[in-house]
Amino acid sequence: MQLDRTLAVGDSEVHYTVLGEGLSILILHGWGVDHRLMSGPLEELFADGALRFRRIYLDLPGMGASRAGPSVRSSDQMLEILLRFVEAVLPGQDFLLAGESYGGYLARGLLRQVAPRVRGLMLLCPLIVPGYRQGTVPATRVLERDDALLDRLSRTQREAFTYITVRQTEPVWQDFARDILPALETRNRAFLETQLDGAFSEPIHEEPLHFDKPALILLGRQDAEVGYADQTHLCLDLPRASVAVLDQAGHNLQIEQKPLFMALVRDWLERASAG
Repeated sequence: MQLDRTLAVGDSEVHYTVLGEGLSILILHGWGVDHRLMSGPLEELFADGALRFRRIYLDLPGMGASRAGPSVRSSDQMLEILLRFVEAVLPGQDFLLAGESYGGYLARGLLRQVAPRVRGLMLLCPLIVPGYRQGTVPATRVLERDDALLDRLSRTQREAFTYITVRQTEPVWQDFARDILPALETRNRAFLETQLDGAFSEPIHEEPLHFDKPALILLGRQDAEVGYADQTHLCLDLPRASVAVLDQAGHNLQIEQKPLFMALVRDWLERASAG
């Protein structure tokens, strides 16, 4: 059964969707998109019913169906909202934590506050250095291109799809059109471009955090948004992490290498649920 709810947190409203039963997974998407970026591929993984988890997909404030109040100016306020969300939706409960891109950055901040309750961590193409393409980021490199497909798309669709996609093929486009494009077309540019500073006031990577529970770090070898090299230091904090740098994958790894993504996430979930 699917539950769609909205939670008031301070002067913001957080929309979230709950699916399934079992150990909860709190799932955070990236900058300027919404929960569908994660729910699209993950719900395919859960479709056969073999894995029993309670999936909590939220739209970050100012993105998707969630509204950001005037007080939300940086990731400090985003983190405070997430902490209050956890206390309201997961009171006293253990849970798994997953974050993609900017959501991975927030997940690392959240982990520092609630680590004893987090039974596993998954980071998908996590942001390390805040800002537009900061840190060690490779140049854009397209590995597959279907010109016939691109010719069928509108200019807006083509520009959105080709911006960071390294495998510009029909299957990848179908998932992109389902999971990512709708949020891009309706995103709150004013909030993202003029109100929200995505950095924490204190760098979260300078103090080590030893998290000795099952973890997964998935990185795209051709990721031209956040790269893959700066993420390698996370292994020092996560001694039980499986780490994969996937070829033929950019910042949309979850749809560009979907079979591998699903297999590695399944392995993580099985490790985490086993304790």
